[in-house]
Amino acid sequence: MCPKCDSSDIIRIKGGSTWTGYQNFIRGSAIKMVLVTRYLCGNCGFSEEWVEDPKGLELLRKKYGNDTTGNPYV
Repeated sequence: MCPKCDSSDIIRIKGGSTWTGYQNFIRGSAIKMVLVTRYLCGNCGFSEEWVEDPKGLELLRKKYGNDTTGNPYV
């Protein structure tokens, strides 16, 4: 269900790789990409992004920790 409009028309767009490169990811290390899945409401357009892989979350936690500066290049 969409948290904005309560619609059940949700489109799941999984992160992945194509011939043009990785799509929708966070760099976890120099060579590891953590894929991000996007959920899009087909009714109002609200979107959210989620890292679904627990190993990816752990990699990001190790790299970025609990940085509160807002600097994405830590």
